[in-house]
This record gives sequence, C-alpha cells and structure tokens, in this order.
Amino acid sequence: MEPLWFIVAFILGFGAKLIKLPPLVGYLLAGFILNLLGVESGEVIQTMSDIGIMLLLFTIGLKLKFKNLLKKEIWGGTTVQMILFMSFLLLVFYALSFTAIRYFSSFNLKMVLLIAFALSFSSTVFAVKVLEEKGELTSFHGITAISVLIIQDIFAVIFLAFEKGEMPEIYALAVPFILIILKPILYKILDVVGHGELLTLFGFFLAFIIGAELFYLVGLKPDLGALIVGMLIANHKKAKEMADTLMSFKDIFLIGFFLSIGLSGIPTLNILIVAIIIALTVNVKVILYFLVFTRFKLRARTSIFTALSLANFSEFGLIIASIAVSKSWLSNDWLIIMAIALSLSFIISSPLNSYAHKIYLIIKEKLKPFETQLRLNYDKTYDIGNAEILIFGMGRFGKATYDQLNKKYGKKVLGLDYNFEKVEQLKKQGVQVTHDDSTDSEFWERIQHSKIKSQQVRIVVLCMDHKSNLYAIESLKAIKYKGIIASTAEYNDELEKLKALGVNLAFDQKTEAGVGFANHICDSMEVCYTE
Repeated sequence: MEPLWFIVAFILGFGAKLIKLPPLVGYLLAGFILNLLGVESGEVIQTMSDIGIMLLLFTIGLKLKFKNLLKKEIWGGTTVQMILFMSFLLLVFYALSFTAIRYFSSFNLKMVLLIAFALSFSSTVFAVKVLEEKGELTSFHGITAISVLIIQDIFAVIFLAFEKGEMPEIYALAVPFILIILKPILYKILDVVGHGELLTLFGFFLAFIIGAELFYLVGLKPDLGALIVGMLIANHKKAKEMADTLMSFKDIFLIGFFLSIGLSGIPTLNILIVAIIIALTVNVKVILYFLVFTRFKLRARTSIFTALSLANFSEFGLIIASIAVSKSWLSNDWLIIMAIALSLSFIISSPLNSYAHKIYLIIKEKLKPFETQLRLNYDKTYDIGNAEILIFGMGRFGKATYDQLNKKYGKKVLGLDYNFEKVEQLKKQGVQVTHDDSTDSEFWERIQHSKIKSQQVRIVVLCMDHKSNLYAIESLKAIKYKGIIASTAEYNDELEKLKALGVNLAFDQKTEAGVGFANHICDSMEVCYTE
C-alpha cells in the first residue's frame, strides 16, 4: 500500500498548495481518505512519524538559546494561559454535561481536568511547519512561540512521569553532567566532520543516540532529549548548516505524522459533532494567548502572531487519551474524537496563519488598546534615523551587501533584521543595524506618515526569504515609494515574479555571488599585470 500513501499524500498536498494552504493540510486529509479506503496505520507510518518528530525537535534546538526559556513572559505567560484555558474548558464541559451528548454526560472532575489539560497544549510540529513556510521561525514572535512550546513540553514530561507512576531513573540526575562533558567533544567533532554527508549523518547520531536514546535509557522523553542536544550545540558555527542539511529529511518523515492522525479512526456523526465543538474552542485559545502576552508587555502585533501560531491542539492530547483508554477511564471513541479535533484545529489554524498579516492590518486598531504603556526592550519598534539606504535581512548576503555599500556611503546605510540576537552581535562588530521587521506594518506606517522619511530613503535592498521580500514590495507600493527597490531571489521563477512586480533590480544570489568572485579575480589580475 506504500505507493498509494505517497500518491494520495502528494496529490492532496499539492492541491492544498494551489489554494494557498500549507501542504500539511492536504496530508491530514490524505490520512482520512486512506482510512476510508481501508488503509491502517502500520509500523512504516509510525516509524516515519517518530523520526520526523525527533528531527523536528532537534533542528528546533539548533536554532534556540536556553536563556529564552528563562524570560518571565515565556514561562509565566505559558503557565497563566494554560490555567485560564483549562478553566474555560471546565465550564464548557460542565455546561455540556446537561445536554444529551453522551460523551459528556458521564464525565467526572478528574477526567474533565485530564482532557482540559491535554487540550491546553499546542502542537510543536504544526507551529514549526507554519513558521518555516512563512520564513518567520527566527522572528521574535516565532522564537516566542517555540519557547512557549518547549515550556509546555517540560510540563508534559512532568505529567507523564506522575501519571504513568514511573519516575525517571536515578541516573537521570547524571544527564546534565554527561552533556557538559560531551559538549567540547561534540564541538571538536563538528569542527573536523566537514560539510558533506558525514555532517548529515552526525546530525542523525546526535538526535537519535546522544539525545533520544540517552534520555530514553534514564526514563525521560526521547524527543525532549533530541531537543536539548540540539540546544547544546546551537552556538557552534556549523549548527545552522546542520539544520539546513536535515530539513529535507525532516519534512519527508513528518508526512508520516500527519498521515497517522488521519488514519487513527473513522468517525460517527456523534463523534464528529463533539470533535467540532472542541475544535471551535481554539478561537478562545487565541484570545487568551493574546490577552496574556499583552499583559506581559509584548506588542499587540507580536502577541497576535504568536497566538495564531499556537492556535491548535497538540498531538500530546492523543497520548493523554491513549493513557486514559488503556486504564478504562475513557472509551476508545475519545481517541478518535481527539484525533479529529486535532485535525480540525490544524485546518482552522492554517488559513489564519497564511493570512495573518492581512488579518492584523484589518483589526490592528482594535488590538492596539490592549498594549501596555511600557513594553519589552526587545519588542519595540525603532526609527531609521537619517539612513538613505535600507538593507532588510542581515544574513550572509545582506551583510556582504552592507559591507560594500558602507565603504562608499558610510552612515547613510542601515541594516535591519528581525533576529534580535543577530542584531546585538552585529552592533558589537560596529555594524549600523537596528532590530526591525519588513513584515511589520507599523514600520511602514512610520515611513508613510513622515514626508521627510519617504523622500529620504533612496534605495531599499531586500535580502530576505522570498515571501518576506514580496510583502515588503507590497508595503512599499502601498505607501507609494518612489525610490529604487532591489531584491534577491534563489530561483528563476522568483526572479520573474519580482520583475513582474516592477522591482528595479532583481538578482539571483548564486549568480551575483559568482559575479562578485569574478570581480575579485579581475582586480587581482590587474594588480598582477600592473606589477
């Protein structure tokens, strides 16, 4: 049946992309269709799912810093939101217990709390996939969302340890010391492992052996081990390269995760009604996330984008349901209910995230009053000063562009990036850079509302991912920007789209890098001939 899985998954994933939804929505639907065709979730699908989740968490760890988890808006905001959402669900379930729906009538307080706790979690897999597809994984709201998910994962570890009645082995206390000892060894191996398939293989070794297997042996969650080992080497210079090499593997294996959800069972009408009721509470989850984050001094924009990324239920709910079924606390129907509610939450959340920026533009005036007067230093909007040339995206290509333009124009050149830590590092190197985001409508409003600024900026250089570049171009057109727009692209079809939008200079990063290299060679030859 494996060829049928891939055929159906590809067709529906491609169909979802055509209607501007994430392909994962198509994979979910593929699972349900395969279920109706009599296909069952076997070892192949489950193994694919497990490998995909491990690689996902490992690559998340490669991009995260532990200090992000210690911020009170992260651990405090996560805790408060979960308590509020659980309280809301308790009221909903209590009200439904008076109806004729049999799945609620037999509930006792312990089971209501258990299900409410399971539903208070958001899906790491879904959130990361959505953020990656939008190119916002390293944005401030992206990092905030991932940090929240890690705190939730820690809560899950604690809960499973107590609920199963199986505390971690005493050897678990030695894990931090083992990792501290291993860290310099792993760094040394990374220094000499090279850039080819050996680097990829070493990534698998770190995720599955040093991370997952070590944690499993001492009674801890294997996927948490993969995440922590990723964080352990996140500061190494090859961490990003390793994450990039593992990305395709992770994406392929994660298809198994989405298929397995759809293959979990065939719903009856009553099951579907209960699942829909539960899925609709995702909207309340978004509202609570937004209110809590704004109370912790985040901007309305950051709060709503973070909330939308977390607007779903977690696969952890299926684990809770399976435990309850194995102990005869719940009927097997609840496994199907949780799986369908999870799937529906993904389908609800997908368009919300795809059109998040447009949604914010429509409702931002109603959201702004919820902001506190004092906001976090790293979540403020900044001014561009007297800069005449703006470079968005200070990655390798953006930084090289900045260096060249800075030699000629000096302080008239300003770099902008939404990665706060990268901005701080560049400032220490003497780079004139500020923390801002091309997808931030408030940034463009500041330019639009100042005639001096709109005339002052002569050139805008876009060195970000394609979607962010397109959004910036649309924003520049909206404020009737008259200067020069230059934008990078990675593929020919992207170049054609940029040209069709009227970009003054559209160039292929790989080609331009080659041209730059050739120029250096020519300069060297001139020196040689002169001598």
